[in-house]
Amino acid sequence: MASSVASKTFLAAPRTDGSLGSLLPDLRRQLPSPNVQILIRSRTPKKLQVKAAGSTFGTYFRVTTFGESHGGGVGCIIDGCPPRIPLSEADMQVDLDRRRPGQSRITTPRKETDTCKIYSGVSEGVTTGTPIHVFVPNTDQRGHDYSEMSVAYRPSHADATYDMKYGVRSVQGGGRSSARETIGRVAPGAVAKKILKQFAGTEILAYVSQVHNVVLPEDVVDHEMLTLDQVESNIVRCPDPEYAEKMIAAIDAVRVRGDSVGGVVTCIVRNCPRVCSIYLSHSHGLGSPVFDKLEAELAKAMMSLPATKGFEVGSGFAGTFLTGSEHNDEFYTDEFGNIRTRTNRSGGIQGGISNGEIINMRIAFKPTSTIGRKQNTVTREKKETELIARGRHDPCVVPRAVPMVEAMVALVLMDQLMAQHAQCHLFPINPDLQGTMKLPELEPANFQM
Repeated sequence: MASSVASKTFLAAPRTDGSLGSLLPDLRRQLPSPNVQILIRSRTPKKLQVKAAGSTFGTYFRVTTFGESHGGGVGCIIDGCPPRIPLSEADMQVDLDRRRPGQSRITTPRKETDTCKIYSGVSEGVTTGTPIHVFVPNTDQRGHDYSEMSVAYRPSHADATYDMKYGVRSVQGGGRSSARETIGRVAPGAVAKKILKQFAGTEILAYVSQVHNVVLPEDVVDHEMLTLDQVESNIVRCPDPEYAEKMIAAIDAVRVRGDSVGGVVTCIVRNCPRVCSIYLSHSHGLGSPVFDKLEAELAKAMMSLPATKGFEVGSGFAGTFLTGSEHNDEFYTDEFGNIRTRTNRSGGIQGGISNGEIINMRIAFKPTSTIGRKQNTVTREKKETELIARGRHDPCVVPRAVPMVEAMVALVLMDQLMAQHAQCHLFPINPDLQGTMKLPELEPANFQM
């Protein structure tokens, strides 16, 4: 639609070549004036409105995080949480304690209790269905540690790109690019995990499977039997004691030199709502075809975490070395009449929809970019200089990334579960293809006093 309209009489110079142009003056005299209107667009540009906040995740179970590393605190707003769910600060604090800094020598020495407080959305110990406000105060800020970094950019950090995008940035602690922002993910992730566990017995467990050159062999960990206690049995969160010691030694080696290393976190999902539906009349897979594939949603969630550089599900990139006959997961019917797969190279997801097998994925984290070694960089005035970054930072982020990964997986599954109910639970199911997955009957426990 034109922003302004101007009327002008269409005048054509007489032509002597017999073309239409020579007739236009006569036509003009026969038509009311003005006889032709031309729309002329104003050269004044319209006001451009851009909505690019980027701090909200999810559609049905929606989380918005706020706060900065060296501000007054950080937190989140959880919108769309179902009502009547028993909830207290203690439900979130367990995972927040796993995420908090200063928990061992291989993490940042910053001392924060990360004690959370619920300010709304919970009444008399249960959720009300209204937005839940969670806040965690910052208590151990040291803004003066970032004086050099207010002038010079840290290599491979977000300092330069934040300045280029916004023209201003929070210098102390990296602002929103700090991993402290993930408190606002871990807290609602704990809520999602509790609901998924209560709803379908879903378990989400992550662990460190690689630190620098120390790689945990895939066959060492039994994903069917893995427990949280195994993961939390050491400070690096690797369930195998032998490889855990090797990983800790690798982190210690670079920590004393003021350097850093990266690694890989593996995450599994057991009893995805497609599998265990003892609380449902029927069950389906999570995810949908095309743009909202479950692995696509998981990839976005994982790659939104700080320092992430790669994501794989199932066979991942290694699957490219196999043929179709080697890679395909053949179907069979188990003793309970359920359709299962003999292998799980699909990683529990086929066609973008969970198939009932264990979902497994791997997330790669780069070495921490803020290190205590001299590096070449430039200032905000574009002058070349050298920088030795100060402050308190993790020599390797993966031990503390474990609860962050679990949280983001839980947020994806919770959102997808609510989407599934919104779309597919309005009408009766097709009993020939859809139904409750049959589980083995358990004998009642024999308690002796």
